[in-house]
Amino acid sequence: MRCNWLLATAVAAVGAVAAVPASAPVAHAQEKKDDTKKRVEESIEKGLEYLKKLQAQDGHWEAQGGQYPTSMTALAGMCFLMEGSTLKEGKYSDQVKKAVEWFLAPNRQQPNGLLGDVRNPTEATRYMYGHGFGTMFLASAYGEEEDKDQREKLEKCLKKAVEFIGKAQTLKKYRKPEGKEVDVGGWGYVSAADGNNFDEGSVTITQLQALRAARNAGIQVPKEVIQKATDYLEACTTPDGGVIYSWAGGNGNAQKGQGRPPLTAAAVACSFSAGQYKGELAKRWIKFCRDNIPVAKGRIAHDEYQSYYYAQFVYVLGDERYGQMFDKEEKATWLTWTKYKDAMYPYIMDQQDKGTGGWTGGYVGPVFATAVNLTILQLEKGILPIYQR
Repeated sequence: MRCNWLLATAVAAVGAVAAVPASAPVAHAQEKKDDTKKRVEESIEKGLEYLKKLQAQDGHWEAQGGQYPTSMTALAGMCFLMEGSTLKEGKYSDQVKKAVEWFLAPNRQQPNGLLGDVRNPTEATRYMYGHGFGTMFLASAYGEEEDKDQREKLEKCLKKAVEFIGKAQTLKKYRKPEGKEVDVGGWGYVSAADGNNFDEGSVTITQLQALRAARNAGIQVPKEVIQKATDYLEACTTPDGGVIYSWAGGNGNAQKGQGRPPLTAAAVACSFSAGQYKGELAKRWIKFCRDNIPVAKGRIAHDEYQSYYYAQFVYVLGDERYGQMFDKEEKATWLTWTKYKDAMYPYIMDQQDKGTGGWTGGYVGPVFATAVNLTILQLEKGILPIYQR
């Protein structure tokens, strides 16, 4: 019996010793994960406080030199909604409330439904950007609003905004590869009427995401508007999977080599937000982005816009969806959220101004740069439907 007891004790001791080296890396990995999480939370808090200080008394934000107030107010406001604050509750409810009230102020929305400010010289020829981002923000705030009077005001505003998007859509004909001719419609910097039916990819994405946010909030969105926009993006897709700048500018011909990574990333984000995960078009866009978008490799043209949408769709991919879409690819080649996050989060936080808490190196200005980075860092909170998996 004694011999058996000694043997059992020895085996247990050996097992305990053997377990130490195995558990040490696990503990270290968890410690590192906890440290990163804490650092991200601190970065978000500093960034939100920075935006809070930059909000004007009347509730708006603006880019350098007073530019793009409608877009900046919407994008900054989204950051506070992503934090969890609403019009009535939360640490930053005052910021959300002031931003919404700025949009709902008398004469802010035009009689035709336009939210973009044509009186501002920087928006007069690009008002569709502000209209799209503004609609997305108000729809997101509306979805969280419980006050009856405020909901009625927002609902009225959103219905007019959605109607304006539909009327502002361009209209052209496109023959699909299988031979069927369909109507396609994107959006330009201004309405189709004001812009001679000119379309542009980035504005189109902005309107599509706005419509999706409105639909998520229960606002009726015409199916034909979405269908024409979806067919538009297909028409703008090159043989190698990129999305071109403009269908009109390309004379109705999307050629290989003309695809633009930022627009393609935005197209995937919109496709995913519409629940379209398995279509061949989305798969082509994803492969194009994987092969053409560097992550955390320094500044490039339109990198903030590109990162804004790229992060959204990679977050939706998670760690398994890419493998489900491309089941014959080696796992090492997969595009995953963990890979992206491990590379991008430290890069973003290293770029943050340690004194102010904002990001000030952007091409558009600190409000835009800070809003984009805060959006990326807060995706995992999963609070707003437009950004959820």
